[in-house]
Amino acid sequence: MQELVSIIMPSYNAEKFIRESINSVLEQTYQNWELLITDDVSKDNTVSIVKQYTKNDPRIRLVEQSDNGGAGLARNDSISRAKGKYIAFLDSDDLWVPEKLHKQISFMQKNKIPFSYTGYQKFTGDKQLLGQVIPPSETTYNELLNSNVIGCLTAIYDCQALGKQYMPTIRKRQDMALWLNILKLTPKAYGIQASLAYYRVDVGMSSNKIEILKWQWRLYRDVEQLSIIKSLKHFVIYALKGYLKYKK
Repeated sequence: MQELVSIIMPSYNAEKFIRESINSVLEQTYQNWELLITDDVSKDNTVSIVKQYTKNDPRIRLVEQSDNGGAGLARNDSISRAKGKYIAFLDSDDLWVPEKLHKQISFMQKNKIPFSYTGYQKFTGDKQLLGQVIPPSETTYNELLNSNVIGCLTAIYDCQALGKQYMPTIRKRQDMALWLNILKLTPKAYGIQASLAYYRVDVGMSSNKIEILKWQWRLYRDVEQLSIIKSLKHFVIYALKGYLKYKK
């Protein structure tokens, strides 16, 4: 019997791409899932599009926030409603390959892994393929401080083993903050290096590199409460890795 997977999807003004994202879930070969969408007060047709899906498939459920609180709070709302053994993440502009859940859940069950991730393919809004991100086969808390090798659209954790874990209420870098919290509960996260998802690079918050660096510093100091010396060490390594990745 397949274990239930709860898929967490925040949405905000996502009318252009959310159909593709939902369809990539519907096309999964692993079918025991629930898709929990929390809309963060969209001003376009996102909600009406999602409601078309909820009418046709009871596994897809929508909640509309009354105030715009950002992707982290929207994800936390979906996590609070999750009933699955596994919590997975997919943003409303990204995609999964059809075998993603099957391969990743099988990998976790076979190896008794509570926290995993995969590689992914970067692409643009007009479907132009860019580079692939091939992550390390494993990572630890200290290693992750130097570079966020876990793509949010690939992460899955076992909430029966780890309990429900929520994203810290910061406006950005919430996903990395969550992975760090999980890695305080289990010593390692393990990766499938094959590309099992598609990450859209030219929309949303990820486009502003300088802003991300500011929030990265706040993550070290305010969320993880690292000393200035440790924060500087990890920040320099993080920025250097990001620069080298960009130059490629």
